[in-house]
Amino acid sequence: MRIGVVSDTHNNMKNVAKIVELFNAAGVARVIHTGDITQAKTLEVFAGLDMPMYGVFGNNDEERETLDRAILAHGFQFCEPPFIDVWAGREIIVVHDPLEFDGHLAGHELALHGHTHRYRLEHGQGAGGATTIFNPGECAGHMSGLNAIGVVDLVSLQTELLKF
Repeated sequence: MRIGVVSDTHNNMKNVAKIVELFNAAGVARVIHTGDITQAKTLEVFAGLDMPMYGVFGNNDEERETLDRAILAHGFQFCEPPFIDVWAGREIIVVHDPLEFDGHLAGHELALHGHTHRYRLEHGQGAGGATTIFNPGECAGHMSGLNAIGVVDLVSLQTELLKF
């Protein structure tokens, strides 16, 4: 199973439309948003995804009432971090701010985060086993020329950046 990873869209509608196009073309099974959607209008554009979307709320997701209504209307699944689940046999944890991992990485094979707007890929070995930490980085247009989303193959834990 391949999943799409996106973070910190911050209402950049042009970029979100491109992200939807890229994930649909990549044929991922699910998309995970690691926070900072910011406004419900962004979720209206994400409704064009051909696959389900999951996510966590970030520090800029303050319009919760309208976000919650849009999430419900489009059948998305979002929660306060951490989001923890098992997909394709892999233990996954998703937070917005990487500081939210504090004490929660053990036992999770894939850890996803956003917040920093910077690419991160680390493979580590701890007491709870191996963990891959991934943040595809910027996609809100704040850092010119660095827009990217990620794809993770849950079988191999290989990551791919889709730059735009």
